Amino acid sequence: MSLTLATVAVIGGLVLLVWSADRFVDGAAATALHAGMPTLLIGMVVIGFGTSAPEMVVSAFSAAQGNPGLALGNAYGSNIANIALILGLTAIISPITVKSSILRKELPVLVCVTALAVFQLADGQLSRLDAWVLLGVFAVLMTWSIWQGLRYRNDSLAADMDVTLEVSPMSLKKALVWLFVGMVLLVISSRILVLGAVEIARAFGVSDLIIGLTIVSVGTSLPELASALAATRKGEHDLALGNVLGSNLFNTLAVVGITGAIQPMQVGPEVLYRDCLVMGGLTLALFVVGFGFRGPGRINRLEGALLLTVYVGYSGYLLATVIAAI
Repeated sequence: MSLTLATVAVIGGLVLLVWSADRFVDGAAATALHAGMPTLLIGMVVIGFGTSAPEMVVSAFSAAQGNPGLALGNAYGSNIANIALILGLTAIISPITVKSSILRKELPVLVCVTALAVFQLADGQLSRLDAWVLLGVFAVLMTWSIWQGLRYRNDSLAADMDVTLEVSPMSLKKALVWLFVGMVLLVISSRILVLGAVEIARAFGVSDLIIGLTIVSVGTSLPELASALAATRKGEHDLALGNVLGSNLFNTLAVVGITGAIQPMQVGPEVLYRDCLVMGGLTLALFVVGFGFRGPGRINRLEGALLLTVYVGYSGYLLATVIAAI
C-alpha cells in the first residue's frame, strides 16, 4: 500500500468510524429504551459502551494483526484526549458543574483503575494475566453501574438522559436497523483505519504506539467530543462529564484488557514515564477539581484552558518525537 493510499484509508476510515459509531449509539439507546430500560442505565451502560466501541474494535483488530502497540496507544491516547482535549474545550465553552452523586463516586474509581493500569505496566509488559485482571475488574464495575442505574433513578444524570432521549425519539424498527448498520460499518471502518495507520507508521519509521497515541486516538475520541459539546450546549454538564468518565473506564479496563488477552506485549519505558505519567496526572487533576470536597465539583474556564494547554504540549512533544525519528 502506498503512503497516499494509506493516508486516504486513515482519513476515510476515521470519517466512517465516527459516523457509524454515532448511528450505533443512537440505535442501541433507542432499542434499550423500547425494551423498558431505565434512562440512567442507558446513559451509564449502553451509551458508555457505544461511545467506546471505536476504541474497542480498533484495538481488537490491531492486537489480532500483531500491532498491540497501536491498540495500547489508542486506549491511553483516547483517555488523555478525553480529559485534556474534550473536557478542556467543553469547560472553556461552558464551565462544567458536577451535581451527580454517581459521577462523584466514579471519579475516585477512575483514579484507582488508572493506578492499577500503571502498576501492571511497571514490569515492562502487559501479560494475559494482567489483561484478565482488567477484564475481571471491568465486569465488577459493570455490575456496580447497573446497580447504581437501577437504584438512583432520580439522580441529575438521569434527568439529563431523559431530555436527551426525548429530543430524538426513534421507532423500534429504525433503531434496530441503525444498530445493525452501525455495528457492521464499525467493523469495516476499523479494519480500514488499522491497515492505513500501520502503513503510515512503517512509511515514517515510527512506532505504531505513536500512531495510536495521536491520529488514531483523536479519531476514535470524536464521538465523545461530539457528545460532550452537544450536552454542554443543552446545559447537561453531568452528561458531558459522564461520557468521558465512562469512556475512560471502558478504555482502561475493557479495551486494554481485550488487547492483552489477544496479544500480550512488551511495553517500553517511555509508556510509563511519558504516557502513563500524563494520563495519571490528568486523571488525578480531574478528581481534585471535579469531586467537589466542599460542594458540587466544578471545572471552570481557567482549568479548562490549563487542560487544553497540557494536551497541546503533550501532542507537541509526540510530534517532536516523530520528527526526530524521521
